[in-house]
Amino acid sequence: MSRLSKLLPFALAALLLLGPLAHLAAQSTAAESIGGLRAYWHVFIAYAVVILLVLAWVVSIGSRLKDIEERLGK
Repeated sequence: MSRLSKLLPFALAALLLLGPLAHLAAQSTAAESIGGLRAYWHVFIAYAVVILLVLAWVVSIGSRLKDIEERLGK
């Protein structure tokens, strides 16, 4: 549970930063010229959440691997 509590502030900060970015992406002039992407802002946020989860998972695997290497080294 301690790992989750360490990652939670970073995940929340990332979500707070990605929300406005998704909003800006949906309102860009290039997006309007191809039909608009305003209806797909939730897709951008979903991809951002998935990427953050995968990165957290990789960090978790790395820390567990480090713990195992330290145990084997002793």
